[in-house]
Amino acid sequence: MLYLNLLILAISLNNFQSWILEKNLFQHKFALDYIQIPWHFLAMPFLYMFLINYLNLAEKSYKFLKIIIPLFIVIIITQVSFVYNHSNSPSQNNVDFIYERYTSFEEIFSLLVSLSIFIYSFYILYKKEKLFPKILSFDNLKWIHTFFKLTTVGYTLWILALIIKVKMNFSGFIFSYYPLRIYTTVLIYWLGYQGLRQIRILKERKQIRESLSIHINGNIDVNTINLNNIEDDTSSEKHKEQFLKIDDFIKKSKKYLLSKYTLQNLSKDTELGSSTLSLIINNIAGKSFTDYLNEMRVDQAKALLLDLDYSNYTITSIGLESGFNSKSTFYTVFKKHTGYTPVEFKNITVAIN
Repeated sequence: MLYLNLLILAISLNNFQSWILEKNLFQHKFALDYIQIPWHFLAMPFLYMFLINYLNLAEKSYKFLKIIIPLFIVIIITQVSFVYNHSNSPSQNNVDFIYERYTSFEEIFSLLVSLSIFIYSFYILYKKEKLFPKILSFDNLKWIHTFFKLTTVGYTLWILALIIKVKMNFSGFIFSYYPLRIYTTVLIYWLGYQGLRQIRILKERKQIRESLSIHINGNIDVNTINLNNIEDDTSSEKHKEQFLKIDDFIKKSKKYLLSKYTLQNLSKDTELGSSTLSLIINNIAGKSFTDYLNEMRVDQAKALLLDLDYSNYTITSIGLESGFNSKSTFYTVFKKHTGYTPVEFKNITVAIN
C-alpha cells in the first residue's frame, strides 16, 4: 500500500507541477519558475518497490531507493545551486535557455534510469512461475500486466515530447507534453482503483482461505486414492462404488476449490484414465466433470454469501475462493445453477430471512 500510494503521489505531483508552471501561478524563480522538482525520477523506483513487496520478493531484490533517493536530492541541490549562481545574470533569456537545456538533459537521464528499472521490473514479473507461486494462488496478476502495457504507451508519449522539445530548441514545447499529462492522469486513477481493489481482494481471499483451513502452495497436499482394487459382478455397481469414493475424496480434500483442477489431475490422484473417470461421473452423477465440480463450487459460494462473517467481502473474493477462475465465470455459472446472480441471491435470501 505504501509504495503504491507513493507511486501515485509521484506521478500526481509531477503533473500538478507542470500545470502550475504553465499557468505561471508562482512567479518567484526560487519557487517554480526555475526549480522543477523531477518527481518523475521517483515513479518507477516506487513501482519496483511495490512489485517486489506485493510478490514477497523484497528480501531477495535490489533496494533501488537507497540509490535513487540520494540521487534525487543531489539533482534538486544542483538545480538550486544553478538558480542561485545565475540569480543576478543580466541576460534573462540566456539563463532561461541554459536552464531548459540543463533540465532536458536531466530529464533524459531520468527517462533512461526510469526505463531501465521498468524493464527490470517487467523481467521480474515474467519470471512469476518460478519466483512467486504463492501469490499466484490468490492473484493472477492480469491487472499488473495491463499496467505494464499501459505504461509502455506512457513512455512512448514521454519520448515523443522530449524529441519535440529538443527539435524546438527548448522553447515553445509545452504543448508536446499535453498528451502525456492527460494520459498519466487517467493512468493514476486506473492504477489507484485497480491497486486498492486487488489488495482488498487479496486480503479477503487470504482470510477466507485461512478460515476454511485450506493451505495451498500450488496444490493441496492430500493422499491419492486407488480405485482399481474394487471388484463387483456388474460394471454399473463397480462404477457406483468408484464414484462414491471419488465424490468423498473430492469433497474431503476440497479439490473443487482449485480453479485449475481437471480430469487429468483427478486421473493422477485416482490412478484411473481420464476417459474412464469421465464415463463414471457422467453415468452416475448424470453430468459432466466440469458441471459436477461447479455444483460444489456454487454450494460453497452460497455458504460464504450468507455467512455474516463475510457480509462485507467482495463478490469477487467469494467467487474466486469458491474455486472459480474469474468473476465473470462465477456470475455465469452461479446464475445457471440458481437462476440468480450472486448479488440477487444474497439480497433475496437475506430479505426472506
